[in-house]
Amino acid sequence: MLRSGLCVLLSLSALGLAQEPPRFEVASIRPSNPEDSNLPSGCQTGNGLMRCSNVTLKRCIVGAYEILTDQILGGPDWIDSDRFDITAKADRPIGDKALDQMLRTLLAERFNLKLHHETRAGETMALEVAGGGPKLEPAADAAHIYENAHDHLDATITMAQLAEILTRDLRLPVTDRTGLSGAFKFTLHWNPDFPVPLSRDDAAEALRLEVSRAIAQQLGLRLRRERERIDVLVVDSAEKPSPN
Repeated sequence: MLRSGLCVLLSLSALGLAQEPPRFEVASIRPSNPEDSNLPSGCQTGNGLMRCSNVTLKRCIVGAYEILTDQILGGPDWIDSDRFDITAKADRPIGDKALDQMLRTLLAERFNLKLHHETRAGETMALEVAGGGPKLEPAADAAHIYENAHDHLDATITMAQLAEILTRDLRLPVTDRTGLSGAFKFTLHWNPDFPVPLSRDDAAEALRLEVSRAIAQQLGLRLRRERERIDVLVVDSAEKPSPN
């Protein structure tokens, strides 16, 4: 009986440890230099190290939760304007997925970030085979790689991976409904430049139309608009981080 009780206590203890959120060993968050506000922003990762320069809190949420910017709602205005430099290191070399989990913990603890998931009606796109059939070269036993440039995508990837890339580039959730299995090798070209300056939303819509046209002509696929229930993150509250 004593042994059984001890096993229960040990199991509960192990469960408690397993529920501890993953954390960086060390982390530094500082406001970016205001003079750098127009410089490129983003994060670099490798060997358990994450370095983010000139990033907003919203940009960090995008990376940590693998969600589109337009799927983040609520929160104070500064989460999309104030910029930060973040350097964080894990206690061992780990992959990007594990780093994202640690970033979630860091945002919760240092920004006092509180958020919740909801599903709401929103616009999506379905990637399908066009009427004339696909114009794709199978790439059997080839490594899945791609170069996503300003005006072209040079890739050896699956259709599911193409849908993921289009989701990021077109700022709308894209679902693979081609029914095509395996990897394909292709280069997709489009025109990223428009004759008149456009707002952020108008530029995104123009790019969707341009890429849809290129996909139909060059790959024998199509992007069809839909409205579905999509996952969104609602920011309930956030605070500017305390000094390191």
